[in-house]
Amino acid sequence: ALAGSGIAAAAGAEAIAEAAARPADWVMSAIVGTAGLVPGMVALEQGTTLALANKESLVTAGPLLMAQAARHDARILPVDSEHSAIFQALAGERLETVERIILTASGGALRDWPLERLAQATVAEALAHPNWAMGQRITIDSASMFNKALEVIETREFFGVDPAQIEVILHPESIIHSMVGFRDGAVMAHMGAPDMRHSIGYALNWPERAALPVARLDLAALGQLTFRAPDPARFPALRLAAEVMRLRGLAGAAFTAAKDVALDHFLAGGLRFTDMAAVVEDVLNLLSRDPALGRAGFGLEDVLAMDALARRRADEAAARRQKDVI
Repeated sequence: ALAGSGIAAAAGAEAIAEAAARPADWVMSAIVGTAGLVPGMVALEQGTTLALANKESLVTAGPLLMAQAARHDARILPVDSEHSAIFQALAGERLETVERIILTASGGALRDWPLERLAQATVAEALAHPNWAMGQRITIDSASMFNKALEVIETREFFGVDPAQIEVILHPESIIHSMVGFRDGAVMAHMGAPDMRHSIGYALNWPERAALPVARLDLAALGQLTFRAPDPARFPALRLAAEVMRLRGLAGAAFTAAKDVALDHFLAGGLRFTDMAAVVEDVLNLLSRDPALGRAGFGLEDVLAMDALARRRADEAAARRQKDVI
């Protein structure tokens, strides 16, 4: 159908990597999951600016991605609203003056449910996000806080801060997208309507600020902004993120793969909502016995091999828990 049009058509993972290798001033990686890693690496190899909306690239292979950018004089700009907020708050600041980084989280669709009801949550209920219009997978990751767990690890990899400096706070209004606290006690907060055009537009126009067609805040109409600490029992994904940062190496690849598989099983009706975190923990506990998990000098092939291994182990763990459900 495209014959003679001058438009080239291709499909599959190799085609995406080929597209990433083509000349461009600016490339945005918004592929969900580990599938976004190779195209991002390829784009950086061209020395381009990579606008990164793919969390898993930094979580699974942060050192590789940052080294690739440095090697080819390329730049990575964050597109996640939280990391764009941090990036903007740090403009003109020295990293050594940072005392803490505070990631805000909406808490997702189930944030106010009684704890004992969470196990019975359906896919439709987990998808009813109160603030953001997002894809199916990321919306459920928001409800389970796995999305925020990935962002915590991503913060450590992108900004190079100590895990102890990273905090998460529930902010139901989703107006403050993240905050940076400095050693003089000042806290810089990035505020805006919950609209991804903020962070996409910032990355697209950086280092300039362009006029964007987004809603302007009416603070008087908002009236108040509220915050509360996340409940560890409700959001075990945050504890698992801390364990991943402790293990380092290929733990991020194992975590991401296990999370993806657990989510697949929940979507298919084979796992309870609360079993997703249990499956991920099962996989991390099992693979932590493997010396390869904490390997520091790993390469891209090691990441992909750990991804495949963790997916198999997560399928097995989900099958065991599915039998318990039945």
